[in-house]
Amino acid sequence: MDGQIIEKVEPLRTKEEIKNMREALNQTGYAKRNLLLFNIGINTGLRISDILKLRIEDVKGKASVNIREKKTEKVRKVYLDVLMANIANYLEDKSDIGYLFESRFKGQPITTVQAYRILSIAGDRCGYDYVGTHTLRKTFGYHYYKKTKDIATLMEIFNHASQSITKRYIGIRDDEIKDSLKDFKL
Repeated sequence: MDGQIIEKVEPLRTKEEIKNMREALNQTGYAKRNLLLFNIGINTGLRISDILKLRIEDVKGKASVNIREKKTEKVRKVYLDVLMANIANYLEDKSDIGYLFESRFKGQPITTVQAYRILSIAGDRCGYDYVGTHTLRKTFGYHYYKKTKDIATLMEIFNHASQSITKRYIGIRDDEIKDSLKDFKL
């Protein structure tokens, strides 16, 4: 491990990075689907496994939905108000039932591996080597915290055991360390 660089998934920290990702996703096959996947992720903070199990009938025309998180098995209310227009646009030529992010193999959602590929390829197009499926959740958390400074509520949303875990997860701790070392010199 000595001297090895460890790659890790990071949040998109700027509005410009988010805009660039949206543009890159818009240039892919299945652009509407991929953009909605991205927008749901960065606006809800859901894990990719929970996003992919969403069904059309659960979200169509709804401002919120209760889901049971796969990892924690806890029920969480997810607010979709800001995404309703995106969802309606995406669903205008779709059936009223089925997985929101259906794969080419009808009756199944795309896999987490496929979601990773979609996001990673878009990230590569933008020159971001730190994009993965957790980027969506981390981006939500990073911007939620930057806007509200409410780490306790974010910790609850993420079902984390401590504030330090949440700060480290969204990259805030890294930012704080970087800022503290900015002008440090002996």
